[in-house]
Amino acid sequence: MEASSPLQAAATLCPRIFETRAATCGVPVQQTRGFAMKFYNPTTPGQRHKVTVRRDHLWKGKPFRALTKGKRSTGGRNNTGRITAFHRGGGHKRRLRLVDVHRTLYGVEGVVKRLEYDPNRSADIALVEYDSSGEVSSAISSNSYVRKRHAYILAPEGLKPGDRVISNGKDAPVSPGNAFKLRDIPVGVEIHNIELRPGKGGQLVRSAGVTATLMRREAEDGFCIVRLPSGEQRYVLGECMASIGAVGNKDHHNRKLGKAGASRWRGRRPVVRGVAMNPVDHPHGGGEGKSSGGRPSSTPWGKPTKGYKTRKKKKESDKFVHLSRHDAKRKKSR
Repeated sequence: MEASSPLQAAATLCPRIFETRAATCGVPVQQTRGFAMKFYNPTTPGQRHKVTVRRDHLWKGKPFRALTKGKRSTGGRNNTGRITAFHRGGGHKRRLRLVDVHRTLYGVEGVVKRLEYDPNRSADIALVEYDSSGEVSSAISSNSYVRKRHAYILAPEGLKPGDRVISNGKDAPVSPGNAFKLRDIPVGVEIHNIELRPGKGGQLVRSAGVTATLMRREAEDGFCIVRLPSGEQRYVLGECMASIGAVGNKDHHNRKLGKAGASRWRGRRPVVRGVAMNPVDHPHGGGEGKSSGGRPSSTPWGKPTKGYKTRKKKKESDKFVHLSRHDAKRKKSR
């Protein structure tokens, strides 16, 4: 076995120092490409703690125009002009990507052309090109998420350009990117983009790096038990669709923005304390000098916070919860 070079040893023992000092040490950039995260030399205070996810594998050009549409910024206001979501406004202009979370193009095989960055979500997306020859051309033309034989899907971990994906295909392999009905997926397989109602489109497990697991199938009522990332186990109909694999971009949670301006680019404005507001704006507002608020911590709408449960006690979907995330955590700690 050959001895590793000093540079390789430094990269193994001190990856962060090796990465941040690569330029000053004269190390070519190519030797730092093995890391998923990108660190920066502290040339400014904002750069010092900045950590981003590498996007070397993503498409450098513009998105597929036919699969995008304009997005109007609301600034956190509703239709009457009142602020309903605090600390929103500004940010870089975006275009919405029309991502196919329904995967209803059954039996039609597609080829992954490229992986792309999506500013509207934490996960990456994949551009898939479908073969429209023969009988499938009418199915493609009637699907609203397929434009010019192309569609966007959520990019699972391990998917790369050139891979083939299919939805509900007969004898199709259980590989990342393929989509099946839950009743057709083997027990124990990792899944994402899970429907709650057949045909409504995936609603669960769509963020970067998350995954769910199919625990078991109930033969008598057609339901399946799915363990969600929170630990909750939930009943989902076997007719609902789900995609195979974990959602990609798993290092998204390791990023550090480095400065307040990076939050402003994302449309996040500064968070103001309630005690610093006026009485008209917050229950803690007003008072002479620096007051403590004068009451237990509450939301801008007067509801108690810091531990107050806001979920309805007789919520309709409770009957589909097999094991709550709290019970799952207690069971795991025993």
